[in-house]
Amino acid sequence: KYVYYFSVGYGLSIAGIGLMLIFIYYGHMPVGAALMALLFIIYGLRLGGYLLIREIKSLNYRKFLKDEIKSRISLKANLSIWISCAILYTCMCFPLLNRLELHKKTGRLASMDIFMILGILMAVAGALLEMAADMQKTKAKAVNPHRFVDTGLYRIVRCPNYFGEVLLWTGVFLSGSPSYKTVLQWIIALLGYLGILYVMFSGTRRLEIRQDKNYGEDPEYQAYVSSTPILIPFIPLYSVKKYTWLVA
Repeated sequence: KYVYYFSVGYGLSIAGIGLMLIFIYYGHMPVGAALMALLFIIYGLRLGGYLLIREIKSLNYRKFLKDEIKSRISLKANLSIWISCAILYTCMCFPLLNRLELHKKTGRLASMDIFMILGILMAVAGALLEMAADMQKTKAKAVNPHRFVDTGLYRIVRCPNYFGEVLLWTGVFLSGSPSYKTVLQWIIALLGYLGILYVMFSGTRRLEIRQDKNYGEDPEYQAYVSSTPILIPFIPLYSVKKYTWLVA
């Protein structure tokens, strides 16, 4: 299923990148970088496992995949998605790679400077937030699979799992900022960061359209969406579906 490139495959790819960085830079990996690489592994395995289990256990999710996502695409399209995802995931993890490379060559970067400390804290908070949101949604859907979720973290923001993802990669980008010494390095890091932001906002738009289709006639849902920010807590952005350029 080509959808695995940016679902199950996404999580496992990030975990794989974390493992490879530990392998490649073993003996030249400061504590801060090791913690970030370990977070990649834990986060990626957790996300990939969660998405795979959800597909296996959830009839509604399997029906969604069958009804709204093509089961087969051409080889050319398959290769295009594969290469695009590979480039994006590499650029997303580039801040840690670049920091490790600079440390190995020059030894100039401290193990735990303020950028790495703040980056790790943000990344861990984002990963925990996403995990909690996934668990809360699974629990709520088990009780009432035909109702939208507006409890727990979903009372604060409608897509807390996506916000957690944004927070995580903001932390990763920040952690590597002292190592960006050239224009090319800034471009690669920004391609990864802005790329995942685009993906998250595109996913938010797709989810909003799907939920409007499923719950649009429900007065409680209308009250919920008109008063709860869609992606960033406390920022009064309540809808992104009108932004048709958010297509992924």
